Amino acid sequence: MIVAMDEDGCIGRGNDLPWRLPSDMARFKLLTEGDGYNAVIMGRKTWESLPDAFQPLPARVNIVMSRDSGWSAKGAETALYAGRAIEIAYAAGREECWIIGGAQIYAMFIDVVDEIHMTTVHTSGSGDVLFPEWKGSEWKEEIVERIESDEGNKYATTYSIWMKS
Repeated sequence: MIVAMDEDGCIGRGNDLPWRLPSDMARFKLLTEGDGYNAVIMGRKTWESLPDAFQPLPARVNIVMSRDSGWSAKGAETALYAGRAIEIAYAAGREECWIIGGAQIYAMFIDVVDEIHMTTVHTSGSGDVLFPEWKGSEWKEEIVERIESDEGNKYATTYSIWMKS
């Protein structure tokens, strides 16, 4: 799972990201693309929030979860339930399967993932969509990188990996 959230746990504002941080976007691309043999699982609203130029996200199998069995989009595989999304990823021979949001999809997978790659954006009150409640006490955090704000990144961030204890 990969997520960016502010200090209040906010991951979105409406149907968009509350901030644009080039350093975090570069990390997202690097991790989720890997060697080009990865998949990303997202909800339909997350898919629709992607700029047209990034639908589908390149060099990854794009799996979109939707309750609408008739929903389809060019470049996306559709899954009605979590198990089917994982089946699609592994049937395509993907090495890693990344859960990329939104809130409902994170909630659906939070109990089955073993790693959460989290960027904490050092601000608060960023929006109205929150990461689901989870038991951080059952996870171990390893802080990997701290980035100060600069001309391209309005907010300082901390990137950490949380692993199930």
